[in-house]
Amino acid sequence: MSILKYPLKKVLPQSGIESLKRLRDNASIAWVKALVRFAFLRRVHYAFFSDAFDHEAQAVVEGQLRHVRNRSGVESSNFFLRRAVHRIEKGLIMQPRRDVFALDYIEQTVEAYSRSLDGSVDSYEICWAHDVLAAYFEMSATHPVINRARERFLAFKSPHDIADDLRHEGEGRVPFAAGDAVAPVSYASFTQLCMKRRSVRWYDGRAVPRQIIDQAVELAVQSPSACNRQPFRFIVFDDPQDIAQVSELPMGVAGFNHNFPAMVAIVGRMRAYPHARDRHVIYIDGALAAMSFIFALETLGVSSCSINWPDIPERERAATKLLGLEPDERIVMFISLGYAAHESLVPYSQKISLEEARVYGNFAATSV
Repeated sequence: MSILKYPLKKVLPQSGIESLKRLRDNASIAWVKALVRFAFLRRVHYAFFSDAFDHEAQAVVEGQLRHVRNRSGVESSNFFLRRAVHRIEKGLIMQPRRDVFALDYIEQTVEAYSRSLDGSVDSYEICWAHDVLAAYFEMSATHPVINRARERFLAFKSPHDIADDLRHEGEGRVPFAAGDAVAPVSYASFTQLCMKRRSVRWYDGRAVPRQIIDQAVELAVQSPSACNRQPFRFIVFDDPQDIAQVSELPMGVAGFNHNFPAMVAIVGRMRAYPHARDRHVIYIDGALAAMSFIFALETLGVSSCSINWPDIPERERAATKLLGLEPDERIVMFISLGYAAHESLVPYSQKISLEEARVYGNFAATSV
């Protein structure tokens, strides 16, 4: 239609143009309805007529390949080891705790730990893995599989001999008592924080110290993630020339992106997962970390604005090149940040009501 639009304007009246648009829209709706009904048509459509999922599919398969390489401990984080150790942690806190568990992956976990000791894995991660494995082998009963893994593990030198100060409160990085679980921040105080936080698009031009940004990132990584894999990284831009280029990547910032003191790209890493079924977890975990990051900035006097990232092939390619992303990495979102200009306004942005947001499930009532 776009090719014929301007020639048709010369030969058809406006009513004729509108009729053609309606025909086009109706045909499009009919095709979508067909795609909804027939799986075969969907496969044909996205195989031959649409590249909407190509970049994500490439990132998924690249991630699977990189997961295998990552498992050998060649990077600063071993995602297989992180997941396995967290699974063991969950086994250690079970009530009642079983004397024998993790038989299907404990030997693989010790192998991943061994490779991480000789690789590039962060010392904090290695010490955590060591402490949890030590607790597991101390508490586990005798079993041929566990015995083999225990014997191999005990032959390794403790990483604490190198970094003894990394212990959690001097007791090791192992599961600990939840206590009364009362938050030190009151509901009223948190309400004020949530109500105060709004998307600020106009800043006063002051640079945000990197120490402030780092403090916010340190709290962002305290957010929960699937099996504690934390498959994300924060790429920070605070140079005006870099910001000028990066701020052109997302949509929805025209007219105010020239005043960003800093921008952050939250990037998910597919290599954390060996299965395509988990391809969306990077967005969940990245979004959880993003919200903690934004709240942390607020407590430090820094405002921010989350910026949606559209899945458009041309922009994906441009972002990959400019940010130097690896093939399995995908942008979750951008965030602009800075000190709010006193004279700037923010949208009221009415939020949905409690009744709109919350539904209590009741299977017994709905099955009657």
